[in-house]
Parts: sequence; structure tokens; C-alpha cells
Amino acid sequence: MSQEYDFSASNRSSTPRNGQVKEVTSLANPIVKDLRSLAMKKFRDQQGVFMAEGLKLVIDALDLNWKIKVLVFAKSGKGNKLAEQAAARTVASGGLVLEVSEKVMAGITRRDNPQMVVGVFEQQYQSLKNLKPSGNDTYIALDRVRDPGNLGTVIRTADAVGAKGVILIGDTTDPYSLETVRATMGSVFALPLYRASEADFLQWRKGFSGMIVGTHLKGSVDYRTIDYAKKPVILMMGNEQQGLPDTLAETCDKLARIPQAGRADSLNLAIATAVMLYEVRREALILDERPA
Repeated sequence: MSQEYDFSASNRSSTPRNGQVKEVTSLANPIVKDLRSLAMKKFRDQQGVFMAEGLKLVIDALDLNWKIKVLVFAKSGKGNKLAEQAAARTVASGGLVLEVSEKVMAGITRRDNPQMVVGVFEQQYQSLKNLKPSGNDTYIALDRVRDPGNLGTVIRTADAVGAKGVILIGDTTDPYSLETVRATMGSVFALPLYRASEADFLQWRKGFSGMIVGTHLKGSVDYRTIDYAKKPVILMMGNEQQGLPDTLAETCDKLARIPQAGRADSLNLAIATAVMLYEVRREALILDERPA
């Protein structure tokens, strides 16, 4: 790792100044090497940043006031009005804009057909102690989810149903990995993320007056028979292989089960979470009347 570019620094003499545009044509460029290093969780955590690919995701993030550190802009994007506006907004906010070749963009994203724009943003985690659900707020708590695609799909689904946030318990896969961010389709910018150890979550739970519903193969209640209305709900989902541990299952007000009729003995985690979320949010969801 080159360590030539400190994403958290406001200005360093050894790097381009923030608010600057720089052309880069070589994969050997130190900044490019560090951008490629963002594929590794260790480096993402050290710098407190992550990459998001695609013009729509970058614009969504900027519109939601996420702090952009670097915008990588492929030469093929020249003349694209929205891409050029994103670059101008990055410079205006003090970020660095890199204009790169197709080869460099493919190297940064590790994709054969990369997007024309990639943004590097500051990670954001909220404090569990500030989480105070009210009304019919819905949150999802995930215990040790291991698959980035599952986590990204859950975040995207939670956004779609109007959930208020996602609580990551224990050693859950990184929500800011390239794979997870891709799977969220931009919803990672729309939902607050909370991190907590199991012990911290159980301590916080003592002050939570809403209902916690966990899914469990030994669940005693059909998920469709639970009254989710008029109270905050935390939907708790377990690890893909092991499900909820007893310590978390015992803290649930209800253990729910999704009926099955076929030979499959379980549902994919992201699918099961989607089924549950749409039931939890049933009364809050209405079709909008915009033409298809």
C-alpha cells in the first residue's frame, strides 16, 4: 500500500490539494494504488472511507449531503452534463477530482466494464445510544450476517419499505464493501447504520419499549398473525447458517415463523427479511398513483 494519499487529510504537501482536478493515466499512480486498496476492509476502516460506483449513486449521495473525498471521472464521461455537475460539486466541497483513462477506471473498480464515475465517501455510523424509535418506526437488527449480497439487499429492501435504519450486531460483514454497496443500489446513503456488540445491543434493549420480533425455525407464531401496528418494531434476523442465538432469541417479544410448503427447509436471508418487512409495514404501504 502506497500511503501516498490520506483520504482523511484536508491538505498535504505530498498530495494534490483538495478542491483540485488532476488527470491520471497510469495504474502505477500512488493515488490510484490507494483507491484500489479500498477493496480491502482494513484500509477502508483505517481511512474511514468507501467507494460507490455509478453516476446515480454519486448524485444520490451528494444530494443527501454525504461528504465526498474523491471523484474518479472517466474521460468517456466528458460532455455528460450530470457527470460534469458531480465533478463541479466535488471540487466546490473541497474534494479531489481525478480524470482517468478507461484502463485506470477498470483497475480501480476491478471490473471489465466499469461505470464512468466512482465516488469515495466518508463512512457514517450512528450511535445506538441515540436510537429512540417512536410511533410505527421499523428497524432491522441483523446478527452476524456474512454475505455482502444479503446485507446489501436487506438495506435496499429496508429503504423500499420505509424502515428507519439497520442495526448491525456482532461480526457482521462490512456494509461499505464494494459488493455490499453495489447490492444496495444507493440505499446505503438513505438509511442510518448502527453498529453494536451483542452485549451493547442487549443493554440498549432494556430501555426499548416497542416490540422486537425475531424469525426462528422454532418460532411459535405465524408471522402474519402478529399485530405490528401503532408501535415501534425491531425485526431481528439471524446469521445465514446458524440463525438467532439463544441470547438474542430470548430477548424477542415474539418469535415468528414463515410457513413453507415445499421441500426447501429454509429461505434465503434477504428473501425472508423482505417477506417479514412487507408484513410489518403492511399498513404503512400504499401504492402511489403515478402512471407506470
